[in-house]
Amino acid sequence: MLALVLVLSLTLLAGCGSKDDAKQDAPAPAPTGEEPLKIGLVFDVGGRGDLSFNDMAYAGLERAKLEYGDKIEIEYLEPAGSGDNREELMRLLAQQGYDLIFGVGFMFTEHIDKLSKEFPDVKFGLIDGYIPDLTADSNVVSLLFTEHEGSFLVGAAAALKSENNSIGFIGGMQIPLIQKFEAGYMAGAYYVNPDIKIQSDYIGTTGDAFRDPVKGRELALSQYQRGADIIYHAAGASGTGLFEAAVQTGNLAIGVDADQSLTVSEAQRSHVLTSMMKRVDVAVYNTIVDLVEGNFEGGYHMFGLAEEGVGYAVNDFNREMMADIVDELEVIKGKIIDGEIVVPVDMEDLAEFKASLGN
Repeated sequence: MLALVLVLSLTLLAGCGSKDDAKQDAPAPAPTGEEPLKIGLVFDVGGRGDLSFNDMAYAGLERAKLEYGDKIEIEYLEPAGSGDNREELMRLLAQQGYDLIFGVGFMFTEHIDKLSKEFPDVKFGLIDGYIPDLTADSNVVSLLFTEHEGSFLVGAAAALKSENNSIGFIGGMQIPLIQKFEAGYMAGAYYVNPDIKIQSDYIGTTGDAFRDPVKGRELALSQYQRGADIIYHAAGASGTGLFEAAVQTGNLAIGVDADQSLTVSEAQRSHVLTSMMKRVDVAVYNTIVDLVEGNFEGGYHMFGLAEEGVGYAVNDFNREMMADIVDELEVIKGKIIDGEIVVPVDMEDLAEFKASLGN
């Protein structure tokens, strides 16, 4: 896990140029005697070490600590396996006087909505959750991502690289958020090849679906055996089972959230075509920067392709595999940013999108 943290931290320290992607210049350390700001973070199920969503949030927290030093004090907590004590952990931090508390995942939405009213002097960062009617003066900022846009690009990559004309998708919990990944991925594949075959499976209907690598491996093996040669997962820690299945069958996999070729085993690395990057680390880091600099605003912060909040990974491990399709992916990316391609967010939109391809 230390190796993972170091890799993520070193990778993410490079940052990007735009305001919404990363804030490069951190202020100098706090003057002697100044009380540090207290930043708390509560993971979702799967916890630290999921090599995905939670670890990206942790990387953003650690990056802020590295840059601000004694100016901030951080704490992170992990819920019970079922996640039933999410609110209890956030309440504990609020009662201890934390200035900013992050809830990592949409399952925190109801809890943060409630606690933000009980603790009006505490600021909350809600990742992937939506609370209606937030304003700049709210003590809650909803950190949202265009997952469907990033998924469109890796769907296009899968269709371009598939030799069997057959690919797959494995989702964690069957909810609208994960269906955004699915719809975007399928749309990207159909955009490149309207006749491609796509299999899709979900691990479950509860939060436990994000921490079941055994089921993830079983579903992946089944899809590979039915002809898929590339599978994309949006299943948190369950996705580690996909990488095992890719090695076992000699096929390719696409990671999610983090650049997972940096965190899988050496044996698995050559089987990771790319990853759909969801820069939760950037969202966490930027929110902390805003707080420290006195620029915190509530409301809604969206991280999309234009802000480099989502995208696809190219690194020294997959550069050769991706070399022949990167130019085409960049053209597609530009069309999405310009609005020429409107990416579906659900299955209904996907059906309309696919029907329009003939035009």
